[in-house]
Amino acid sequence: MSQHNHSARVSRVESGEDDGRPLSVSARLGRLQFHHSGKFRLLQLADVQEGPKVSQDTVRLIAAACDAARPDLVIFTGNQVAGYDTAYERTFRKRRWSTPLDGVYSAGLSMGGALGLGGASLGRPNGAGTGVGSAAPYGAASRGAGANGDDRDAEQVRHRELKHTEDLVRRTAELITGPLVERGIPFAVTYGNHDFQCGLDTDQMDAIYREFPGCLNPEATAARPDRPYALRGSVLPDQEAFVCQPGTFALPVADMEGKGSVMGLVLLDSGDYAQSGGYGSPSRQALEFLGSVPRLVGNRSMVFQHMPLPQFYDLLKPVSSTTAYAVQGYRRFDSQCYILDESRTYAGSYLGEGVSCPDEDSGEFDILTRDRGFFALFAGHDHRNGFVGQTGGIVLGATPTCGFGAYGPVPRKRAARLFEFDIRHPHHPRTQLLEFGDLVGRPSSHKVYTFAMSHVPTSTGDAVNLLRRPGFLAGGLTALAGLVASWGSSRHK
Repeated sequence: MSQHNHSARVSRVESGEDDGRPLSVSARLGRLQFHHSGKFRLLQLADVQEGPKVSQDTVRLIAAACDAARPDLVIFTGNQVAGYDTAYERTFRKRRWSTPLDGVYSAGLSMGGALGLGGASLGRPNGAGTGVGSAAPYGAASRGAGANGDDRDAEQVRHRELKHTEDLVRRTAELITGPLVERGIPFAVTYGNHDFQCGLDTDQMDAIYREFPGCLNPEATAARPDRPYALRGSVLPDQEAFVCQPGTFALPVADMEGKGSVMGLVLLDSGDYAQSGGYGSPSRQALEFLGSVPRLVGNRSMVFQHMPLPQFYDLLKPVSSTTAYAVQGYRRFDSQCYILDESRTYAGSYLGEGVSCPDEDSGEFDILTRDRGFFALFAGHDHRNGFVGQTGGIVLGATPTCGFGAYGPVPRKRAARLFEFDIRHPHHPRTQLLEFGDLVGRPSSHKVYTFAMSHVPTSTGDAVNLLRRPGFLAGGLTALAGLVASWGSSRHK
């Protein structure tokens, strides 16, 4: 496309002349790029964590956040699927290594644990924090049939069970991406510690998400991380990606003219559980890929993943257990109580639970701080945390759950996170939580949810309402701390 025609197309798109076109400006332009207004917008959705029967309020929040933010791209940062849901009891697996694996994971384990599943001691004892611990192991019915001497029947049973699980996961994916598909908003997906528990590996889930218009997850079957992958069959035909593994890839974002890369957006599969106990870390290949991203993208990048890093504790301040709103740390940090360090965190931040991270550092933070190749990392996982701060020259952020199918804050505090990038300083985005109470109002469900906040901000500081509409409070600054008894709600992290 000539520069003159490209500029004319940008003007038509941003002036609203293309009625009926996708809500995402980048989708209209064919690539992720800054608008002529100098802006680029992104939504993070963390911990949707739903079974096949997706809560109506989860879908309402996703739809309302898209309408309010009009994002170029939506990023799901893991645990879209509540793999412990009883609907998956026939294929449920508590840990990857507890049952036969297939796809990329069996290959990874055969190379000596290259996927980071059997490395250093990384966390929680087996069984803690998982879903349905008493569910039948993956393939249990199949093995039973095989024991009767009919291996062929056993394999058919297993195939039917997995096919049923695929159909259920497809139903969840269709419902949570529905608001995006309807509005023409591209999306990208990485994975958490519960997605795989349904019995499907991430390459299988990747294939399911790619069935829906707008999915930017590239094929990782024959990935060449050092070469750009053209997303010609996607809603962004002019977009390129660098791909390592399912859920681990980088998307360059172009300047206003659609030329050079202004920044990169990296989705990283941060792992799930370690064989020695607790939460795992990214695979060795993923960490090597992360180290090569600045060279591949040609500019600084921002990382989105499910699991927080141990360095998130750098944003907290150790306090006495009798301190108001203090929360106990997790595992390696559980001998201490914490509140947010106001000198390191931004206005509107709140802490509702200890940061659940691996005990030991995988080296990821060192990669992030090496040669100024990255400027930020945002995670989910801790459903009741919503804070942003800076340490070691990197902005770290925790985003609360946007779903209503698991534990979390009170309904009005469940949120999507909006990022607004400015071409004048693209590596210093502004961010705010778009909360259910502001966007939607009252939940349709009569459930009572658990909520705890350990820190109440005392002033709005420099917080800015990115929606620029009266009635929205930047970052939910006036929320009250409290503990509401859980009444039948799930508590799976």
